[in-house]
Amino acid sequence: MPNRLNDATSPYLLQHKDNPVDWWPWCDEAFAEAKARGVPVLLSVGYAACHWCHVMAHESFEDEAAAAYVNKHFVAIKVDREERPDVDAVYMEATQAMTGHGGWPMTCFLTPSGEPFFCGTYFPPADRPGMPSFRTVCQSIVRAWTERRDEIEAAGADVVRQLAEQTTQQTLPTAQDSTVTAAHLDAAAGRLLTEYDDRRGGFGGAPKFPPSMALEFLLRHYARTGDKQSLDAVATTCERMARGGIYDQLAGGFARYSTDDAWVVPHFEKMLYDNALLARVYAHWWRATNTELGKRVAVETCEWMLAELRTAEGGFASSLDADSEGEEGKFYVWTRDEVGPVAARIFNVTDEGTFEHGRSVLQLLDDPPDDEQWRAERARLRSERAQRVRPARDDKVVAAWNGLAIAALAEAGALFGREDFTAAATQAARLIADVHIDRGRIKRVSRDGKAGAPDGVLEDYGDVAEGFLTLHQVTGDRQWLDHATTLLDTAVEHFADGSGGFYDTADDAERLVRRPQDPTDNATPSGLAAVAHALVTSTALSADQRHRAAAEQALGTVVPLLQRFPRYAGWAAAAGEAMVAGPLEVAVVEQPELAAIARRTTSPGAVVVTHGDSPLLAGRPPGAAYVCQNFACDAPITGADELRRRLDVTL
Repeated sequence: MPNRLNDATSPYLLQHKDNPVDWWPWCDEAFAEAKARGVPVLLSVGYAACHWCHVMAHESFEDEAAAAYVNKHFVAIKVDREERPDVDAVYMEATQAMTGHGGWPMTCFLTPSGEPFFCGTYFPPADRPGMPSFRTVCQSIVRAWTERRDEIEAAGADVVRQLAEQTTQQTLPTAQDSTVTAAHLDAAAGRLLTEYDDRRGGFGGAPKFPPSMALEFLLRHYARTGDKQSLDAVATTCERMARGGIYDQLAGGFARYSTDDAWVVPHFEKMLYDNALLARVYAHWWRATNTELGKRVAVETCEWMLAELRTAEGGFASSLDADSEGEEGKFYVWTRDEVGPVAARIFNVTDEGTFEHGRSVLQLLDDPPDDEQWRAERARLRSERAQRVRPARDDKVVAAWNGLAIAALAEAGALFGREDFTAAATQAARLIADVHIDRGRIKRVSRDGKAGAPDGVLEDYGDVAEGFLTLHQVTGDRQWLDHATTLLDTAVEHFADGSGGFYDTADDAERLVRRPQDPTDNATPSGLAAVAHALVTSTALSADQRHRAAAEQALGTVVPLLQRFPRYAGWAAAAGEAMVAGPLEVAVVEQPELAAIARRTTSPGAVVVTHGDSPLLAGRPPGAAYVCQNFACDAPITGADELRRRLDVTL
């Protein structure tokens, strides 16, 4: 019989509805059950595209004996981290504090009041050297709970208290760091570049993640300062990723991360947020340099999102799984015999292989000498791959990630003349506006056109607002500016912490053991950075000084983070570049040639409106471009060369 997950919205939870474990979804009733029975809570957090989540589920949660033990001694709660990032954030913080690392699956043991007292990640089905089995861990927890319950409950409360104190100490800015300055951003870029891998691109070692937010910061820093080292870091990283196995050489789109430091072998899951962020980075790289590879990858990544992730309702699904037929990467890898000698040479497929069992992940290490041959081989392999069993798709629509996709598609549509991209962005925006948003409040997820229960978190407000603001610039449709303004007003009213920063949950959201507040970027921009980013854009479009003040205060709170760990503050730094640079406000009235030039400006955070109902166009006579910065406007510009000089567009 299905367990209590049978009615869930999340595809990840539905994957576990037939487990013998008597799972509960995250709810007050589950904790009430634990209190009534006097047992601890087993919290398991994962997501649909997570390979090791599937492994642990198969090894332990589908095992009848293990499930019977869990059901007898615990109340078991299963959480989709993508659906409930607030729950994930609270307990991931505890997991990292207790173990020194984190990841998914995340396995936490809680008191019936929700305090964590033991945390870990994956546990195998049998004891291994240095790694106890899931059954051993559960038995140890039960023994300790039975013999020392008072001590454990006190320890759980102490963990929560210490984490709250630690967060407060880390996030409070010093008095002199209340405003982001050019000097702060220059120093942040310099420190970030000390961590740059100048041979392979990216930052740090294996596993290596696409650093989309840091790249956007460096592109804007280059635009403001002319620092060639920043541009070189972007160029090398973008090229190495685009030529490596992390990029799907047949259909476009990026995998989640590279297991090595050279972008050769990916972890094969594909996420909407990665591809939305990277499509925009590659478009901006092309805009700054006219690099054809940047344009190709930006366009292909957008095409991949439309082909693989678009839902029937016009939104974008969350991810594709890493596995097919129970095997990681099976859909994507090839032997030399399978591809043939010509494709093997083009895509670097060797007898030894770059993956497992003599199979290779396709790479394109150099531009092929014969484009027609490359295109033909690519089409042939893509056709052959289409006959394979495809990875599963998590088809829930996450508001924040759709906001990122809307921004990327709208901007790519304008830059590359792809009306289909703009139309897709508009349809996704309508879905979010109609299904997810009600009187300025967002529901985080929907599926099959119906919103799920979780309320939106801060990143939902910031990323959706940014997507709407970008769409407004491209289409001229006033409703997207109005929607974005309402969302940002809600964020300021319900998420602000009173000292300039933001919590990740609203003041009227469900109370957890502590209210999450994390200003650092992770796989996606932090909620604070997302909102600050959108506030800066909103100010440029509408001159709303309330939004500018809120952005300045929010960015001021992360100055210590910029100074110490700029790699984890790329999106806030990018917003800071826009704040310091102006940003430019460009209105072009009935001049298509000038409009095309205006969209090529790389000035940090520039907003460009060319038609429709926008405050920037109000009262402007036709036939000219109007450029304003820092609340001062130039004389109207009617000549293409003059506008190129003013906007520093040289291509």
